[in-house]
Amino acid sequence: MSSISLLVTPPQSCSYLDDRESQSAFVNPALTLDTKLYSQLIAHGFRRSGDDVYSPRCTECSECVACRIQVAEFKPSRNQKRCLKKNKQMSVNVQAATFKQEHYDLYMRYQQHKHPESAMASSTPEEYLSFLGSSWCKTSFVEFYLDEQLAAVAIVDFLDKGLSAVYTFFDPDLSTYSLGIYAVLWQIEQAQQMGLDYVYLGFWIANCKKMAYKTQYQPLQGFINRRWELIN
Repeated sequence: MSSISLLVTPPQSCSYLDDRESQSAFVNPALTLDTKLYSQLIAHGFRRSGDDVYSPRCTECSECVACRIQVAEFKPSRNQKRCLKKNKQMSVNVQAATFKQEHYDLYMRYQQHKHPESAMASSTPEEYLSFLGSSWCKTSFVEFYLDEQLAAVAIVDFLDKGLSAVYTFFDPDLSTYSLGIYAVLWQIEQAQQMGLDYVYLGFWIANCKKMAYKTQYQPLQGFINRRWELIN
């Protein structure tokens, strides 16, 4: 770990906090990555996007905190129990991380509904798979079906000591089912059944509404000052 070469990006406008700049440190693409090494990197606050692995390196901000759920101690809240009950008829299929037209069509509907102004709303099939898949990580595309209709897809990395919730997209017409929450709850249950310790949720940002929700899953740890601490 101590000998891994990192490449730091130039400052750019932050996607999450107004009037701030962000920088990231990427693992040198020349390094040969695999699930074992990534399991160590994610435990040190890194995250993957496609084949790239990075962590925030902002000089004047430390708002982005890598976080993970301790699954053995997790107990669903009242709202989460309601979500589980609402989705009790959901069927789940764990698929290989390969291109399926049905997935891509749902992804595009989701992006055009949730992020119509972003570049992701016009992703090509190649860009879509490059963003979510990986050539070196043990990744699955988890399908959630409601009454034989594809309701959501969760991209999940299967690591040595946990699962990593990479991304979830769902049918905008089914937003009342809280499918993003349900996908995380499914991953927690899956990790428990597999005897794993954690579900990694990416970065928590307390002052960003779309990232602050992660504290709803308790107990939640954050990677702060190079060690994992409980956050509420």
